[in-house]
Amino acid sequence: MTPPGSGAHGGPLYALKRLMYRHGRPGRLARAMNRLDILQFAAGRLSPRSAAVLEVRGRASGRTISVPVAVADVGGRDHLVSMLGEEANWVRNVRAAGGDAVLRRSGGGERVHLEEVVPELRAPILRRYLELAPGARPHIPVDRRAPEQAFAAVAPSYPVFLIRYVER
Repeated sequence: MTPPGSGAHGGPLYALKRLMYRHGRPGRLARAMNRLDILQFAAGRLSPRSAAVLEVRGRASGRTISVPVAVADVGGRDHLVSMLGEEANWVRNVRAAGGDAVLRRSGGGERVHLEEVVPELRAPILRRYLELAPGARPHIPVDRRAPEQAFAAVAPSYPVFLIRYVER
């Protein structure tokens, strides 16, 4: 495993991207970029196939919170990964909401139920996620070409959720 900020996984660009998200929260620049991603992903305009917007009820405010996400398909099933680990607000909101959320892609939204995946099963999902979400690479301290054991070593720190589509 390559430590953060060094070797193939590090460098000044990665360090800058990590600074945009301190303590599991996006800074001003990251919030502005997330708003643009939300508009783009929800509309399906020039979006990667894996791009989506997760909408979940805020645990404190009760308002709908929208977050750009990448859907990782592994073994015929879709998953969400928290690139910021346990501290990400959307993870805490999903847990507080009992896993109930809405996933938006290309203008449409689907009710979903998110079930947390146990750490022992996360490694292949984390690997696929890093293939699909290059913006997440600075935040997960494993090179996307690393052996599965490297992903297994960090898996407990990065929540993964199985997406169950309620309306399908």
